[in-house]
Amino acid sequence: MLLMMNDQEDGSGFVDLEMPAAPSCPSGCQCNRKVVQCSDLGLPSVPNDIPADTRLLDLQGNFITEIREHDFKGLSDLYALVLVNNLVSKVNPRAFRPLVGLQKLYLSHNRLTTVPRNLPSSLVELRIHDNNIKKIQSRTFAGLHKMNCIELGGNPIRNSGLEAGAFDGLNLNFLRISEAKLTAIPKDLPDSLRELHLDHNQIHTVGQEDLTHYGELYRLGLGHNRLRRMEYGGLCYVQSLRELHLHHNLLSSVPTGLPEMKHLQVVYLHSNNISKVEVDAFCPSSFSVKKTFYNSISLYDNPVRYWEVQPATFRCVSDRLAVQLGNYKK
Repeated sequence: MLLMMNDQEDGSGFVDLEMPAAPSCPSGCQCNRKVVQCSDLGLPSVPNDIPADTRLLDLQGNFITEIREHDFKGLSDLYALVLVNNLVSKVNPRAFRPLVGLQKLYLSHNRLTTVPRNLPSSLVELRIHDNNIKKIQSRTFAGLHKMNCIELGGNPIRNSGLEAGAFDGLNLNFLRISEAKLTAIPKDLPDSLRELHLDHNQIHTVGQEDLTHYGELYRLGLGHNRLRRMEYGGLCYVQSLRELHLHHNLLSSVPTGLPEMKHLQVVYLHSNNISKVEVDAFCPSSFSVKKTFYNSISLYDNPVRYWEVQPATFRCVSDRLAVQLGNYKK
């Protein structure tokens, strides 16, 4: 840029001014307002020249196979990193160290066999479902005191693959280990859990002590398992429960203990083998015991003769549309 000088100034009459360098942006990517979009570009690795002030880096839908040590060097402001739908099978143990402000890490739909080590202590949310993780080693999440959400579904995890102390130190609100190979409710999960989703596993029983430590649970998902029974007293430890999902199992009766659950509002029992519903299966004998009415009870696709169910069975339900019955086919 050339600018005319003032008459009072000495010189030739023109002065050269350097233009500020334009922020770098990886080739083929789009960079706008601290968001770097590099999705679906066929990239074989994390690109260079990522702006240092990047807050969101989207690398989903590429062919990245490895996360190298210096891939994220200098990205201390990064808030969210998206690596979904790649071919990642290897992560350098020092790769995430520069990401001191990272809160959301999405590694789903890759080829990982273990949860990466040395995750940033700032991390709040980790989604790593649909990989090939078979084991969660002890102290995998050590030091991640801010973490409140972990999605581990779609990994071939067995109960034996959850080592003692695997979740030590976590103050989780949300945990999903659905579509895995669990045969029982895992032990030693964080007692802070508000939501626990274990759908699409092979769990066959809820034992009397299985839910002892999870008194803060708000939602429990056990649909699409092989549950044949829930032991008496198995639900007495989860008195804060609002939603109980038990659909698509092999239960032959409504679980005991529901009338004593003061806050329970949603119960999914459809697609089981329930043939009879007692008049006190859901509601307490006195309305004063229950704090909130049910707003959804599903019993359809069960061999129960719904015309034999007494109307008083649903005396603590908000309205008649909240109950679903019928549609059973042998």
